Amino acid sequence: MEDIVKIAILMRRRAFAPYSNYRVGAAVKTKTGEIIGGCNIESSSYGLTCCAERVAIYNAISKGFNQFNSIAVSTKNAGYPCGACRQVIWELCEDIIIYICNSKTLVKELKSSDLLPNPFNKSFLK
Repeated sequence: MEDIVKIAILMRRRAFAPYSNYRVGAAVKTKTGEIIGGCNIESSSYGLTCCAERVAIYNAISKGFNQFNSIAVSTKNAGYPCGACRQVIWELCEDIIIYICNSKTLVKELKSSDLLPNPFNKSFLK
């Protein structure tokens, strides 16, 4: 199993999900090979909750990385990224590999273009 998948699975343990009890872990792999993790962090004001995928990407960007190869997402039942995360993955990572994992192993591999066909991006803002 790839390291990125292992880290995403481990990141689920760090999730703060007292309201939904739906723990999510994620890890993003940079073009230079670093793997940076993230987990979902819930708020009692649900709209302020942040998904694991975005936490991982934002962590990586805050550390100075801005080019990515892949992202892994781990949930108890191999859930897919939400719509907001699909947009952020596309916009900040472009068309990368996405590993969908359950709590133990890799379940599916696809690309961000599979999850968000015909995406909105900066080209529409010109």
